[in-house]
Amino acid sequence: MALVITLLVLALLTAMVVEFSYGVYTGTNNLYNWRDAQRLSLMAKSGVNVSTRFLAGVLNESTSKPTRNFVEMPVENPFEDFQGAITVRIEDENAKFNINTIVNEDKNTLNTEAYDSFLRLLTILSLDEKIADKVVDWIDKNTETRSGLADSEVEAKNAPLSSVDELLSIHGISQEDYNKLLPYVTVYGGGLININSAEKVVLRSLSKEINEEIAQGIVDYRNIKPFDYISDLQNVSGISLEVYGPISTRIDVQSKHFSIRSAASSGGVKRIIETVWNSKGNTIEYWKEY
Repeated sequence: MALVITLLVLALLTAMVVEFSYGVYTGTNNLYNWRDAQRLSLMAKSGVNVSTRFLAGVLNESTSKPTRNFVEMPVENPFEDFQGAITVRIEDENAKFNINTIVNEDKNTLNTEAYDSFLRLLTILSLDEKIADKVVDWIDKNTETRSGLADSEVEAKNAPLSSVDELLSIHGISQEDYNKLLPYVTVYGGGLININSAEKVVLRSLSKEINEEIAQGIVDYRNIKPFDYISDLQNVSGISLEVYGPISTRIDVQSKHFSIRSAASSGGVKRIIETVWNSKGNTIEYWKEY
């Protein structure tokens, strides 16, 4: 009996020691992970700060009109003892189509020009044109469905989209649809599209008269000499006054809104910050950290 009791006590003590050791181990690891995450968060924020300073410097140059809609770059480690990497991707949001503009927010009416552009964008991307009506029903404040779409008003927000991710909340828009649209749509800015940085898909959506060839001509022209004024667009072959006139109120040659994705990683741990910076007033309009 004494031997059995001794063995039981020993087993219990061993179990307690193992459990205590495991608790200390997991607690220490959680502490280290939290410390590393906080440090990586600071690193990612430094990437955002570097990006905004970089953009401010570029935009302050009166002759500088970038013709790329995104740039990726590494960021120098701010601390000597940081063994990791910081990468940044900057995207020009004004090079994209603002899907909120298809409904006139002040009058809650359909913006025909923007709506037609969105339809062209969907056609170019080989997507269902009914997506445009689904987005209209999501944004407008009435409860009437468009084109007989029975489910398009189901749980509709009846207000402008706060982020592009919100498209996934609209009934009938799949993940595949979203993935195709994502590079070309935004919810930031007043709706003016920067012809110096917009991709051909977005340029073609401006007018039914702008085909692949003319869109390529716009890209080729700006690569040689960026547009200083929107009227310079008429220098491109195929852009007549009849084409330029209707789109002149919807284009620009500069951008104000930029999305920044800053990622800091070290030892298998990563911290990412996604933000949208408005150069006018140096304000942050969106912030997501994970």
